[in-house]
Amino acid sequence: MKPQIITQYDAPHQFEPLLPADSVLGPLLERASDLSRAATALGNTAGQTAQLELRKLLRSMNSYYTNRIEGEHTRPSDIERALQQDFSAQADLARKQRLAVAHIRTEAVCEAELDRRRTQGEATDAAARWLYTPEALTWLHAQLFDGLPASDLTLADGSQMVPGQFRQRAVAVGRHEAPTAASLPLFLARWAEAYGRTRRGEASIVALAAAHHRLAWTHPFLDGNGRVTRLHTHLVLHALGLTNGLWSPLRGFSRTEARYKALLQAADEHRRGDLDGRGNLTQAGLVDWINYTLDVCMDQVQFMAQQLQVGSMRDRIQAALAFEAATTQSGVREEALLPLHYLFATQAELGRADFKTMTGLGDRLSTQLLTSLLRRGFLATDSAYGKVRFAIPRHALRFYFPALWPEAEQDEEWLRAEGVG
Repeated sequence: MKPQIITQYDAPHQFEPLLPADSVLGPLLERASDLSRAATALGNTAGQTAQLELRKLLRSMNSYYTNRIEGEHTRPSDIERALQQDFSAQADLARKQRLAVAHIRTEAVCEAELDRRRTQGEATDAAARWLYTPEALTWLHAQLFDGLPASDLTLADGSQMVPGQFRQRAVAVGRHEAPTAASLPLFLARWAEAYGRTRRGEASIVALAAAHHRLAWTHPFLDGNGRVTRLHTHLVLHALGLTNGLWSPLRGFSRTEARYKALLQAADEHRRGDLDGRGNLTQAGLVDWINYTLDVCMDQVQFMAQQLQVGSMRDRIQAALAFEAATTQSGVREEALLPLHYLFATQAELGRADFKTMTGLGDRLSTQLLTSLLRRGFLATDSAYGKVRFAIPRHALRFYFPALWPEAEQDEEWLRAEGVG
Protein backbone atom coordinates (compact mmCIF):
# COMPACT_ATOMS: atom_id res chain seq x y z
CA MET A 1 0.00 0.00 0.00
CA LYS A 2 1.37 3.41 -0.96
CA PRO A 3 2.14 5.60 2.11
CA GLN A 4 -0.32 8.41 2.73
CA ILE A 5 1.15 11.75 1.70
CA ILE A 6 0.72 14.57 4.19
CA THR A 7 0.81 17.51 1.80
CA GLN A 8 2.49 18.92 -1.28
CA TYR A 9 4.99 21.71 -0.81
CA ASP A 10 5.58 24.42 -3.38
CA ALA A 11 6.39 27.61 -1.43
CA PRO A 12 9.31 28.26 0.94
CA HIS A 13 7.14 29.50 3.80
CA GLN A 14 6.03 25.88 4.15
CA PHE A 15 9.29 24.82 5.81
CA GLU A 16 9.39 27.65 8.33
CA PRO A 17 10.55 28.06 11.01
CA LEU A 18 14.12 27.67 9.83
CA LEU A 19 15.38 28.64 13.28
CA PRO A 20 13.65 28.50 16.66
CA ALA A 21 12.08 31.70 17.97
CA ASP A 22 14.10 33.93 20.29
CA SER A 23 11.92 32.81 23.20
CA VAL A 24 13.36 29.27 23.05
CA LEU A 25 16.74 30.02 21.50
CA GLY A 26 18.65 30.94 24.67
CA PRO A 27 19.32 27.43 26.06
CA LEU A 28 20.37 26.21 22.61
CA LEU A 29 22.89 29.05 22.27
CA GLU A 30 24.31 28.25 25.70
CA ARG A 31 24.77 24.62 24.76
CA ALA A 32 26.35 25.62 21.44
CA SER A 33 28.76 27.89 23.31
CA ASP A 34 29.76 24.99 25.57
CA LEU A 35 30.39 22.86 22.49
CA SER A 36 32.52 25.57 20.89
CA ARG A 37 34.73 25.89 23.98
CA ALA A 38 35.14 22.12 24.32
CA ALA A 39 35.97 21.65 20.63
CA THR A 40 38.49 24.50 20.71
CA ALA A 41 40.17 23.03 23.78
CA LEU A 42 40.37 19.63 22.07
CA GLY A 43 41.94 21.17 18.97
CA ASN A 44 44.62 22.78 21.13
CA THR A 45 45.64 19.42 22.61
CA ALA A 46 46.73 17.84 19.34
CA GLY A 47 49.34 19.09 16.93
CA GLN A 48 49.54 18.81 13.17
CA THR A 49 51.03 15.32 13.05
CA ALA A 50 48.27 13.80 15.19
CA GLN A 51 45.64 15.59 13.14
CA LEU A 52 47.16 14.32 9.91
CA GLU A 53 47.17 10.66 10.94
CA LEU A 54 43.88 10.74 12.84
CA ARG A 55 42.17 12.45 9.94
CA LYS A 56 43.06 9.56 7.64
CA LEU A 57 41.58 7.08 10.09
CA LEU A 58 38.47 9.17 10.74
CA ARG A 59 37.74 9.56 7.04
CA SER A 60 37.52 5.79 6.70
CA MET A 61 35.43 5.63 9.84
CA ASN A 62 33.12 8.43 8.65
CA SER A 63 32.67 6.62 5.36
CA TYR A 64 31.77 3.42 7.17
CA TYR A 65 29.25 5.10 9.45
CA THR A 66 27.49 7.35 6.95
CA ASN A 67 27.03 4.45 4.55
CA ARG A 68 25.83 2.22 7.39
CA ILE A 69 22.96 4.65 7.99
CA GLU A 70 22.01 4.09 4.35
CA GLY A 71 22.23 0.30 4.75
CA GLU A 72 25.20 0.28 2.35
CA HIS A 73 28.10 -0.33 4.69
CA THR A 74 30.76 -2.97 4.34
CA ARG A 75 33.46 -4.29 6.63
CA PRO A 76 36.29 -1.92 7.59
CA SER A 77 38.82 -4.33 6.09
CA ASP A 78 36.95 -4.18 2.78
CA ILE A 79 37.29 -0.39 2.87
CA GLU A 80 41.00 -0.77 3.56
CA ARG A 81 41.40 -3.09 0.56
CA ALA A 82 39.41 -0.74 -1.66
CA LEU A 83 41.75 2.11 -0.75
CA GLN A 84 44.50 -0.11 -2.18
CA GLN A 85 42.40 -0.59 -5.33
CA ASP A 86 41.60 -4.17 -4.33
CA PHE A 87 37.89 -4.53 -5.08
CA SER A 88 35.78 -7.61 -4.52
CA ALA A 89 34.70 -9.85 -7.39
CA GLN A 90 31.20 -9.75 -5.89
CA ALA A 91 29.34 -6.95 -7.67
CA ASP A 92 27.33 -5.69 -4.68
CA LEU A 93 30.32 -5.67 -2.34
CA ALA A 94 32.45 -3.91 -4.94
CA ARG A 95 29.72 -1.26 -5.33
CA LYS A 96 29.72 -0.65 -1.57
CA GLN A 97 33.51 -0.44 -1.60
CA ARG A 98 33.33 2.20 -4.34
CA LEU A 99 30.80 4.21 -2.31
CA ALA A 100 33.10 4.05 0.69
CA VAL A 101 36.15 5.21 -1.25
CA ALA A 102 34.07 7.97 -2.87
CA HIS A 103 33.16 9.37 0.54
CA ILE A 104 36.78 9.25 1.77
CA ARG A 105 38.02 10.99 -1.36
CA THR A 106 35.24 13.58 -1.26
CA GLU A 107 35.80 14.43 2.39
CA ALA A 108 39.49 15.02 1.69
CA VAL A 109 38.85 17.10 -1.44
CA CYS A 110 36.18 19.21 0.23
CA GLU A 111 38.20 19.88 3.36
CA ALA A 112 41.14 20.92 1.20
CA GLU A 113 38.90 23.30 -0.76
CA LEU A 114 37.57 24.86 2.44
CA ASP A 115 41.11 25.24 3.79
CA ARG A 116 42.14 26.89 0.53
CA ARG A 117 39.30 29.37 0.79
CA ARG A 118 40.23 30.16 4.39
CA THR A 119 43.88 30.83 3.50
CA GLN A 120 43.27 33.07 0.50
CA GLY A 121 42.31 36.15 2.46
CA GLU A 122 38.60 35.51 2.59
CA ALA A 123 36.57 36.41 5.68
CA THR A 124 36.91 33.88 8.49
CA ASP A 125 33.38 32.59 7.97
CA ALA A 126 33.32 32.84 4.16
CA ALA A 127 34.01 29.14 3.65
CA ALA A 128 31.12 28.19 5.92
CA ARG A 129 28.81 30.67 4.19
CA TRP A 130 29.74 29.23 0.80
CA LEU A 131 28.69 25.76 1.93
CA TYR A 132 25.12 27.01 2.17
CA THR A 133 24.92 27.96 -1.50
CA PRO A 134 23.10 25.74 -4.03
CA GLU A 135 26.35 25.66 -6.00
CA ALA A 136 28.14 24.09 -3.04
CA LEU A 137 25.42 21.45 -2.68
CA THR A 138 25.68 20.39 -6.33
CA TRP A 139 29.47 20.38 -6.02
CA LEU A 140 29.30 18.09 -2.97
CA HIS A 141 26.90 15.75 -4.73
CA ALA A 142 29.05 15.65 -7.85
CA GLN A 143 32.18 14.98 -5.80
CA LEU A 144 30.48 12.05 -4.09
CA PHE A 145 29.13 10.36 -7.20
CA ASP A 146 31.25 11.48 -10.17
CA GLY A 147 33.47 8.69 -11.41
CA LEU A 148 31.20 5.88 -10.27
CA PRO A 149 30.07 3.47 -12.99
CA ALA A 150 26.57 3.83 -14.40
CA SER A 151 25.50 0.66 -12.62
CA ASP A 152 26.17 2.33 -9.25
CA LEU A 153 23.96 5.27 -10.22
CA THR A 154 20.96 3.22 -11.34
CA LEU A 155 17.97 3.80 -9.07
CA ALA A 156 15.34 1.28 -7.99
CA ASP A 157 12.95 2.39 -10.75
CA GLY A 158 15.64 1.93 -13.42
CA SER A 159 16.33 5.64 -13.91
CA GLN A 160 19.80 7.15 -13.65
CA MET A 161 20.96 9.60 -11.02
CA VAL A 162 23.06 12.41 -12.51
CA PRO A 163 25.86 13.52 -10.15
CA GLY A 164 25.52 17.18 -9.20
CA GLN A 165 22.04 17.61 -10.66
CA PHE A 166 19.00 18.63 -8.63
CA ARG A 167 16.04 16.33 -9.13
CA GLN A 168 13.61 17.04 -11.94
CA ARG A 169 10.63 15.14 -10.56
CA ALA A 170 8.59 14.66 -7.41
CA VAL A 171 9.76 12.33 -4.65
CA ALA A 172 8.23 11.09 -1.41
CA VAL A 173 10.08 9.74 1.62
CA GLY A 174 7.67 7.77 3.80
CA ARG A 175 4.76 10.10 4.54
CA HIS A 176 6.71 13.19 3.54
CA GLU A 177 6.41 14.49 0.01
CA ALA A 178 9.36 16.75 -0.68
CA PRO A 179 8.91 20.14 -2.38
CA THR A 180 8.00 20.04 -6.04
CA ALA A 181 10.94 20.01 -8.42
CA ALA A 182 9.88 23.37 -9.88
CA SER A 183 9.94 24.99 -6.43
CA LEU A 184 13.35 23.63 -5.37
CA PRO A 185 15.28 26.78 -6.39
CA LEU A 186 13.04 28.89 -4.14
CA PHE A 187 13.39 26.54 -1.17
CA LEU A 188 17.16 26.31 -1.54
CA ALA A 189 17.52 30.07 -1.93
CA ARG A 190 15.61 30.57 1.32
CA TRP A 191 17.67 27.82 3.00
CA ALA A 192 20.89 29.54 1.88
CA GLU A 193 19.70 32.97 2.98
CA ALA A 194 18.60 31.83 6.44
CA TYR A 195 21.64 29.76 7.34
CA GLY A 196 24.41 31.30 5.26
CA ARG A 197 23.95 34.69 6.89
CA THR A 198 23.88 33.50 10.48
CA ARG A 199 26.39 35.35 12.61
CA ARG A 200 29.55 33.51 13.60
CA GLY A 201 29.77 31.85 17.00
CA GLU A 202 27.20 29.82 18.86
CA ALA A 203 24.43 30.99 16.51
CA SER A 204 26.21 29.38 13.58
CA ILE A 205 26.34 26.05 15.46
CA VAL A 206 22.61 26.12 16.17
CA ALA A 207 22.07 27.05 12.51
CA LEU A 208 24.08 24.12 11.13
CA ALA A 209 22.01 21.71 13.22
CA ALA A 210 18.74 23.20 11.96
CA ALA A 211 20.09 23.32 8.40
CA HIS A 212 20.75 19.57 8.52
CA HIS A 213 17.07 18.81 8.99
CA ARG A 214 15.76 21.38 6.55
CA LEU A 215 18.14 20.20 3.82
CA ALA A 216 17.11 16.58 4.35
CA TRP A 217 13.46 17.70 4.34
CA THR A 218 13.96 19.50 1.01
CA HIS A 219 15.46 16.35 -0.55
CA PRO A 220 17.10 18.20 -3.46
CA PHE A 221 18.56 15.17 -5.26
CA LEU A 222 17.02 11.97 -6.56
CA ASP A 223 19.41 9.97 -4.39
CA GLY A 224 22.32 10.60 -2.06
CA ASN A 225 20.53 13.22 0.04
CA GLY A 226 21.40 11.64 3.38
CA ARG A 227 25.07 11.33 2.49
CA VAL A 228 25.24 14.91 1.21
CA THR A 229 23.41 16.28 4.25
CA ARG A 230 25.64 14.52 6.77
CA LEU A 231 28.79 15.45 4.86
CA HIS A 232 27.56 19.05 4.70
CA THR A 233 27.19 19.18 8.49
CA HIS A 234 30.66 17.67 8.95
CA LEU A 235 32.15 20.23 6.56
CA VAL A 236 30.45 23.24 8.14
CA LEU A 237 31.91 22.20 11.49
CA HIS A 238 35.30 21.91 9.77
CA ALA A 239 34.92 25.31 8.12
CA LEU A 240 34.10 26.87 11.49
CA GLY A 241 37.37 25.46 12.84
CA LEU A 242 35.70 23.14 15.35
CA THR A 243 36.76 19.62 14.31
CA ASN A 244 40.48 19.98 13.45
CA GLY A 245 40.33 16.50 11.93
CA LEU A 246 39.83 14.99 15.41
CA TRP A 247 36.10 14.22 15.54
CA SER A 248 32.96 14.14 13.46
CA PRO A 249 29.22 13.93 14.21
CA LEU A 250 28.88 11.13 11.63
CA ARG A 251 30.07 8.55 14.17
CA GLY A 252 27.51 9.76 16.68
CA PHE A 253 24.66 9.87 14.16
CA SER A 254 25.30 6.26 13.21
CA ARG A 255 25.74 4.99 16.76
CA THR A 256 22.34 6.51 17.63
CA GLU A 257 20.81 5.70 14.26
CA ALA A 258 17.28 4.94 15.47
CA ARG A 259 17.08 8.25 17.34
CA TYR A 260 18.70 10.09 14.42
CA LYS A 261 16.03 8.89 12.02
CA ALA A 262 13.15 9.28 14.49
CA LEU A 263 13.98 12.88 15.32
CA LEU A 264 14.47 13.79 11.66
CA GLN A 265 11.03 12.38 10.93
CA ALA A 266 9.45 14.04 13.97
CA ALA A 267 10.77 17.44 12.83
CA ASP A 268 8.98 16.88 9.48
CA GLU A 269 5.61 17.16 11.19
CA HIS A 270 3.26 20.11 11.00
CA ARG A 271 2.91 22.66 13.78
CA ARG A 272 1.25 21.05 16.79
CA GLY A 273 -0.85 24.03 17.93
CA ASP A 274 -0.66 27.63 19.08
CA LEU A 275 2.17 26.89 21.53
CA ASP A 276 4.37 25.30 18.85
CA GLY A 277 5.93 28.33 17.20
CA ARG A 278 4.63 30.39 14.32
CA GLY A 279 5.75 28.45 11.25
CA ASN A 280 4.14 25.71 9.19
CA LEU A 281 6.34 22.96 10.68
CA THR A 282 6.74 22.03 14.31
CA GLN A 283 9.14 24.25 16.26
CA ALA A 284 9.23 21.74 19.12
CA GLY A 285 10.37 19.03 16.71
CA LEU A 286 13.09 21.29 15.34
CA VAL A 287 14.30 22.15 18.86
CA ASP A 288 14.42 18.45 19.75
CA TRP A 289 16.50 17.80 16.63
CA ILE A 290 18.92 20.66 17.41
CA ASN A 291 19.34 19.46 21.00
CA TYR A 292 20.06 15.96 19.73
CA THR A 293 22.68 17.25 17.27
CA LEU A 294 24.38 19.27 20.02
CA ASP A 295 24.33 16.16 22.23
CA VAL A 296 25.98 14.10 19.51
CA CYS A 297 28.67 16.68 18.84
CA MET A 298 29.50 17.22 22.51
CA ASP A 299 29.64 13.48 23.09
CA GLN A 300 32.13 13.04 20.25
CA VAL A 301 34.31 15.92 21.47
CA GLN A 302 34.39 14.60 25.03
CA PHE A 303 35.08 11.07 23.85
CA MET A 304 38.06 12.17 21.75
CA ALA A 305 39.38 14.40 24.53
CA GLN A 306 39.54 11.32 26.72
CA GLN A 307 41.14 9.24 23.96
CA LEU A 308 43.88 11.81 23.35
CA GLN A 309 45.10 12.09 26.94
CA VAL A 310 48.87 11.99 26.75
CA GLY A 311 49.33 10.48 30.22
CA SER A 312 47.42 7.28 29.53
CA MET A 313 48.73 6.93 25.98
CA ARG A 314 52.07 5.54 27.15
CA ASP A 315 50.37 2.49 28.65
CA ARG A 316 48.26 2.04 25.53
CA ILE A 317 51.31 2.12 23.25
CA GLN A 318 53.10 -0.35 25.51
CA ALA A 319 50.12 -2.73 25.41
CA ALA A 320 49.99 -2.54 21.61
CA LEU A 321 53.71 -3.23 21.26
CA ALA A 322 53.62 -6.10 23.75
CA PHE A 323 50.70 -7.73 21.95
CA GLU A 324 52.39 -7.27 18.57
CA ALA A 325 55.65 -8.78 19.82
CA ALA A 326 53.89 -11.73 21.47
CA THR A 327 51.50 -12.65 18.67
CA THR A 328 53.34 -11.85 15.44
CA GLN A 329 56.69 -12.41 13.83
CA SER A 330 56.76 -8.84 12.54
CA GLY A 331 59.97 -7.78 14.28
CA VAL A 332 58.22 -5.09 16.35
CA ARG A 333 59.78 -4.80 19.82
CA GLU A 334 58.80 -3.04 23.04
CA GLU A 335 61.96 -0.92 22.85
CA ALA A 336 59.96 1.29 20.46
CA LEU A 337 57.87 2.58 23.39
CA LEU A 338 59.97 5.62 24.29
CA PRO A 339 60.30 7.15 20.81
CA LEU A 340 56.69 6.33 19.88
CA HIS A 341 55.35 7.99 23.02
CA TYR A 342 57.64 10.95 22.41
CA LEU A 343 56.23 11.35 18.91
CA PHE A 344 52.67 11.22 20.20
CA ALA A 345 53.23 13.54 23.16
CA THR A 346 55.23 16.19 21.30
CA GLN A 347 53.38 15.94 17.97
CA ALA A 348 56.79 16.13 16.34
CA GLU A 349 58.68 14.22 13.67
CA LEU A 350 61.99 12.52 14.26
CA GLY A 351 64.92 11.87 12.03
CA ARG A 352 65.53 8.17 11.62
CA ALA A 353 68.87 8.27 13.41
CA ASP A 354 67.31 10.04 16.41
CA PHE A 355 64.46 7.54 16.53
CA LYS A 356 66.88 4.61 16.50
CA THR A 357 68.99 6.19 19.26
CA MET A 358 65.92 6.54 21.50
CA THR A 359 65.23 2.80 21.29
CA GLY A 360 68.49 2.07 23.14
CA LEU A 361 69.29 -0.73 20.69
CA GLY A 362 72.36 -1.18 18.58
CA ASP A 363 72.41 -0.01 14.98
CA ARG A 364 71.44 -3.33 13.38
CA LEU A 365 68.55 -4.08 15.75
CA SER A 366 67.26 -0.50 15.80
CA THR A 367 67.30 -0.41 11.99
CA GLN A 368 65.33 -3.66 11.85
CA LEU A 369 62.89 -2.31 14.42
CA LEU A 370 62.36 0.94 12.51
CA THR A 371 61.71 -1.01 9.32
CA SER A 372 59.21 -3.26 11.10
CA LEU A 373 57.37 -0.30 12.65
CA LEU A 374 57.00 1.33 9.24
CA ARG A 375 55.86 -1.91 7.61
CA ARG A 376 53.27 -2.57 10.34
CA GLY A 377 51.95 1.00 10.30
CA PHE A 378 53.16 2.16 13.72
CA LEU A 379 55.14 4.90 11.96
CA ALA A 380 54.48 7.00 8.88
CA THR A 381 56.88 8.83 6.60
CA ASP A 382 56.71 10.86 3.42
CA SER A 383 59.80 9.40 1.75
CA ALA A 384 62.14 6.45 1.84
CA TYR A 385 64.67 8.29 4.01
CA GLY A 386 62.47 11.00 5.49
CA LYS A 387 61.57 11.77 9.06
CA VAL A 388 59.05 9.52 10.81
CA ARG A 389 55.90 10.41 12.73
CA PHE A 390 53.39 8.67 14.96
CA ALA A 391 50.83 6.63 13.01
CA ILE A 392 47.75 4.62 13.86
CA PRO A 393 47.63 1.11 12.40
CA ARG A 394 44.12 -0.31 12.33
CA HIS A 395 45.28 -3.48 14.08
CA ALA A 396 46.38 -1.36 17.08
CA LEU A 397 43.13 0.60 17.33
CA ARG A 398 41.78 -1.39 20.27
CA PHE A 399 44.88 -0.41 22.25
CA TYR A 400 45.44 3.16 21.08
CA PHE A 401 41.83 4.35 20.93
CA PRO A 402 39.58 1.71 22.49
CA ALA A 403 35.92 1.90 21.41
CA LEU A 404 36.60 4.58 18.78
CA TRP A 405 35.64 2.24 15.95
CA PRO A 406 34.44 -1.02 17.55
CA GLU A 407 33.46 -2.56 14.22
CA ALA A 408 37.05 -2.20 12.99
CA GLU A 409 38.32 -3.85 16.17
CA GLN A 410 35.89 -6.75 15.70
CA ASP A 411 36.88 -7.04 12.06
CA GLU A 412 40.54 -7.18 13.02
CA GLU A 413 39.77 -9.96 15.50
CA TRP A 414 38.00 -11.92 12.76
CA LEU A 415 40.93 -11.44 10.38
CA ARG A 416 43.39 -12.57 13.04
CA ALA A 417 41.30 -15.65 13.79
CA GLU A 418 41.19 -16.46 10.08
CA GLY A 419 44.92 -15.92 9.75
CA VAL A 420 44.45 -13.00 7.36
CA GLY A 421 46.69 -9.93 7.41
